Amino acid sequence: MGTRMKSKLAKVLHRAGGKTLVEHVTDQALQLAAPESIAVVVGHQGDAVRQTLASRGVRFAEQREQKGTGHAMLMCRPVLEKAGEFLLVLYGDVPLLKMATLEHLIERQANSNAAATVLTCNLADPTGYGRIVRNDEDNIAAIVEQKAASAEQRAIHEINSGIYCFRTDLLWNNLATIKPNPASGEYYLTDMVELLNRQGHTVAALLLEDETELLGINTKAELAVADRVLRERKAMELMLSGVTIEKPETVTIDTDVRIGQDTLIEAFAQVLGKTVIGADCRVGACSIVRDSKLLDGAIVEAFSHVVDSQLDVGAKVGPYARLRMNAHLGEGAVVGNFVELKKTTLGKGAKAQHLAYLGDATIGAKANIGAGTITCNYDGINKNETHIGDGAFIGSNSTLVAPLEIGEGSYTAAGSVITKNVGPDTLAIGRAHQTEKQGWPSHRRKTLVKK
Repeated sequence: MGTRMKSKLAKVLHRAGGKTLVEHVTDQALQLAAPESIAVVVGHQGDAVRQTLASRGVRFAEQREQKGTGHAMLMCRPVLEKAGEFLLVLYGDVPLLKMATLEHLIERQANSNAAATVLTCNLADPTGYGRIVRNDEDNIAAIVEQKAASAEQRAIHEINSGIYCFRTDLLWNNLATIKPNPASGEYYLTDMVELLNRQGHTVAALLLEDETELLGINTKAELAVADRVLRERKAMELMLSGVTIEKPETVTIDTDVRIGQDTLIEAFAQVLGKTVIGADCRVGACSIVRDSKLLDGAIVEAFSHVVDSQLDVGAKVGPYARLRMNAHLGEGAVVGNFVELKKTTLGKGAKAQHLAYLGDATIGAKANIGAGTITCNYDGINKNETHIGDGAFIGSNSTLVAPLEIGEGSYTAAGSVITKNVGPDTLAIGRAHQTEKQGWPSHRRKTLVKK
């Protein structure tokens, strides 16, 4: 339930590195096994967990009563009884385990005669953890919880991570024989170690050197630590693959992001969600790019916001621009400062350089959108579309009242309100006639004089 998180949200649904904790762990499992061989035990806010993982195709086991880790495993038996030779046990709030560690754990188990292999770690301060008690063969004789440990056992610094790799047949054969703890009434998976030893089986240990991998999330402070570690790892991974990151300690890059060689990420940029960026791109300082695609050579200048959008080869956005809701810039298209695009496509080489709002519009190749142009796409009930042809020139401060079509190569005069379709190769002027009143300013100033 994550009561120490001080949150209404179940612990495993909190986010770090751009994904929920349970997504991190499930995605690791999916690199090791097929979805149908993975069971996620759900209880508190189980429907929300199911919804979060629905697209991954994994199976679910429901633990209606929270009766401990052994009981949680028992709930998996109908789902996983026909699983493979080995069964890996992970925790939904431990997102920092590296794939290399999990692969090593499975390999150690597969190449041994042990009934199970336990991931362990030496901690300078093991307070609160179950201690690993080894036998003369240096295997695990028992896991003793701190509350039940003697003074001598409490002095042990090797702790149980809770991450196990079991022989599947021995796990299912013995799991139902675990007795409830007299104090808590819960069934502890750690009791499997003693059961297996009594039957003459070996329980091996894999000692992990980096304790950071075992960080469990119990508080918002620990969540922040996990988020930092995940993002530091991602930044390092990208830099080693040829991405340039200025001041990597300042950027925010989600774990699912992909970025090509020789792309530059400037300081304080955020690259989020499932964004894919090609080679030789640039994301400017303090910009945010989320769930978007940038093809090779695309540029997002400083302080721009790009969400659910695509920039084709060599397209450029910003500074201070906003793209959202499937905006699409064609090859070499340019969106400049204080321009907003919503559900709008700019064709190859089209430009909107200054101070414009373009919503629900399709703009042809090499069209030019003048400063101050807006598409009036909303009539109070419906969103209406604007279509601008190739090579059209929209004069500054034009107001385009949708639904509207402006033909190929046409012009609109600056300051026009265009309400009717414009054919190709046509100049449209939608201004009121200019009226002049000589002396009106002087008369006005006299009427404003204080009495």
